[in-house]
Amino acid sequence: MLEFFAAPWPWYVSGPLIGLIVPALLLFGGKVFGLSANLRHLCAAMPAPERLKPGFLRYDWRRTGRWNLVFVLGVVVGGFLAVALFGMPDVGTHISDAAREEIAALGVTDFSGIVPGQLFSWTALFTPAGFVMMAIGGFLVGFGARWAGGCTSGHAISGLAALQLPSLVAVSGFFAGGLLVTWLILPLLLG
Repeated sequence: MLEFFAAPWPWYVSGPLIGLIVPALLLFGGKVFGLSANLRHLCAAMPAPERLKPGFLRYDWRRTGRWNLVFVLGVVVGGFLAVALFGMPDVGTHISDAAREEIAALGVTDFSGIVPGQLFSWTALFTPAGFVMMAIGGFLVGFGARWAGGCTSGHAISGLAALQLPSLVAVSGFFAGGLLVTWLILPLLLG
């Protein structure tokens, strides 16, 4: 029985499960699934005099964010327990052979980890391309999630499930940005 939980689940099992969780959260709990707001909840929960907190952090985080913080804690604890119980599988980078060949043509050849170590490591961070991808790219992702009023999971899973037009616009922007980076910026950085 435990072997079932140790192996990655196929998309046709995990996708519908994620799809069923969202309506359950919306219908039965009035909750919206998303992760990017948790940094705001954590900052608002920090012990500091209210007069020193910016207006953005002056709200009752216990009422609006407690369940979301518990959810993220569950994700972290669940991940820890999965690795503790089943170990970290040596899975390598799961991408198609065609994608592997195109990325190899850009000079990335180490696909032994979950992500290519030549792109995502402390050593890579201190190269110009690595700094742009991780530091500047990370800042832009965080800024974009804040500006869009949520992250990809919040908009693409919950927002679209609730038929929200702003979520459709945000998800379209996420995909357009991903295509732009994949086909234009990444080849410039690695070429």
